[in-house]
Amino acid sequence: MLISYEDFSKIEILSGTIIKAEPFPRAHKPAYKVWADFGPEKGILQTSAQVTAHYTPESLLGRQILGVVNLGAKNIAGFESQFLMVGCEDPQGAVCLATVDPKVNNGKKLF
Repeated sequence: MLISYEDFSKIEILSGTIIKAEPFPRAHKPAYKVWADFGPEKGILQTSAQVTAHYTPESLLGRQILGVVNLGAKNIAGFESQFLMVGCEDPQGAVCLATVDPKVNNGKKLF
């Protein structure tokens, strides 16, 4: 399915830096609760992320990631997920996070 550039431009995929991460035992699949700083306009948002195969909470701290910030909130096992952290699956189906290299300011839009 093709979409227009106009449709793509409506998706807010922003750079952010993970400032806090902790285990999320109430999640149905192994996951972490993650908080990321998306800069002065969006601020700090939280999400649930199934990234336990390749990352520990400690290894996520300070990591710059990409997140979709305009999907609306979703309740995941009693936790409000406010953005979607994006990545790709490895051959075993585990998520590898999409990152920015070199680092950029938080809140910069992917285009």
